[in-house]
Amino acid sequence: MYALTQASAAEMYNHYDGRPGSGAKPQASEFEPPDGIFLLALREGESIGCGGLCSFDETTAEIRRMYVVPAARRQGVSRAILSALLDAGRELGFTRARLETGYAQREAIGLYESSGFKRIPCWGPYITDERSQCFERQL
Repeated sequence: MYALTQASAAEMYNHYDGRPGSGAKPQASEFEPPDGIFLLALREGESIGCGGLCSFDETTAEIRRMYVVPAARRQGVSRAILSALLDAGRELGFTRARLETGYAQREAIGLYESSGFKRIPCWGPYITDERSQCFERQL
């Protein structure tokens, strides 16, 4: 898991000229049931993707740390992770899911929009970050 989140951070630095993201790094405990979950996608015993879901508020889950290694992209891995996270959110009792991504992550934006997410005004640390694009959908 750590290697995937590190690879994700390195890729973001690359996309955004070395600027770090504006959101605080989540604590591992945020992804523990009953408030959240963290999933790994494995292929032949190797971690190829990940994604987490944690509580934003009583009814809303926030999707964080979605990442798939470049060699496994365009093979349905991120769609499978997202689908599993949305199912887990329902099982945990959330009625809505939201997320933030950056404008340069066009493939991620396409995935989210094709999965029923709609753009919403950004919140918290993302309000003033011109790179941020925020989305939400009902579960």
